[in-house]
Amino acid sequence: MRKKLVLILLLGIILPELSSGQQVRIRLFAAKPRQTALLTVTQGEYEVSAYDGKPHALTAGQSVILSVLDGRLAVKAVSSRGYSCDSVLLRGKTGKDIFSLRVNGGSSFKQLYSGDFQCYPDLGFLVLINICDVEQYVAGVVKAEGGSGWNIEYFKTQAVLARTYMYKYFDRHTLDRFNLCDDTHCQAFNGITTDQVILRAALETHGEVVLDRDSILIMSAFHSNCGGETAASENVWLSSQPYLKSVKDPYCVNSRNATWKKTITLPEWENYLKSSGYRINGTNPSGYTFSQLTRTKDYNTGNYTIPFLKIRNDLNLRSAFFSVINEGGSVVLRGRGFGHGVGLCQEGAMSMAAKGFKYKQIISFYYTGVMITDAGNSRKSKTSSYPGNNF
Repeated sequence: MRKKLVLILLLGIILPELSSGQQVRIRLFAAKPRQTALLTVTQGEYEVSAYDGKPHALTAGQSVILSVLDGRLAVKAVSSRGYSCDSVLLRGKTGKDIFSLRVNGGSSFKQLYSGDFQCYPDLGFLVLINICDVEQYVAGVVKAEGGSGWNIEYFKTQAVLARTYMYKYFDRHTLDRFNLCDDTHCQAFNGITTDQVILRAALETHGEVVLDRDSILIMSAFHSNCGGETAASENVWLSSQPYLKSVKDPYCVNSRNATWKKTITLPEWENYLKSSGYRINGTNPSGYTFSQLTRTKDYNTGNYTIPFLKIRNDLNLRSAFFSVINEGGSVVLRGRGFGHGVGLCQEGAMSMAAKGFKYKQIISFYYTGVMITDAGNSRKSKTSSYPGNNF
């Protein structure tokens, strides 16, 4: 690899430069709105500008407390008097600026973020927005969504998919004054990562995304484990995509989340079926048995049909890929996989990477007929409805 590495000292850890020049606005702690936050500069220097206050500086080690007071934003820097305003912007001055954020004061854990920061009150809560470089964001998403300790080709795969998602849904929250949120409604993001393998994976796939045959950014869906066969998108979200077809996957079947089992008493199963509209009428329990050897949309017993996806959601099961077996006074659900099953199987991708497959081969295996290229080659399109990568 001949790409230049720029050394940045962060808490004693060396990070490669990932800057692309583009920025993305991420709402932090979006799933649980916060009323107080403590921001501390850990590297560099920030200029604090309030909409109706005087600018002042924050240097490494200095902090500012943010809270909601009478519908406005209360700002109290440790080294200066407090004031209230409509909003505040912390702009990095050195280009290598990093801050930590702790919310509601309940935990000593602080997450680290790079770039700029904006805060304003809304409906009694703080809206916390990180304005950061897109490639630093991508690396952070890979750490949050993909874990750590895996082969670099797996992390390259996740980096390309995270970048694809970011550009495809870049305008999802435009009316809310940010681009994406930091939870599974969009993509999980817990700030910057210092994992050297992940940072290298983001660097070596810089700017790359996945496009369909029409050069449109794909819905880069993924899940934990497909159980040996991925699901077609139309069987999960009612939206058919030519690149999200069912694929036989031999690579994940020996992984941790490949199989599962849940046992339900016969009366509980019958009560569930009755609550879903099935009339028991003395049905022989053996009639409840149904083998799902390959992915099937509906469970059938007698003349009654119910989607496996509905059963999964109602009973909080790991997947919709399971068989129903009558065993005496119980009904056993023997399942395969973990998650919605559409797109990339993470544990399958991990196995492929460990076996020597490259990231482009892994992506092409799970997404039919796609191409991997620079984001600048993509065409604009109306974004399809997609619930995010919450399993």
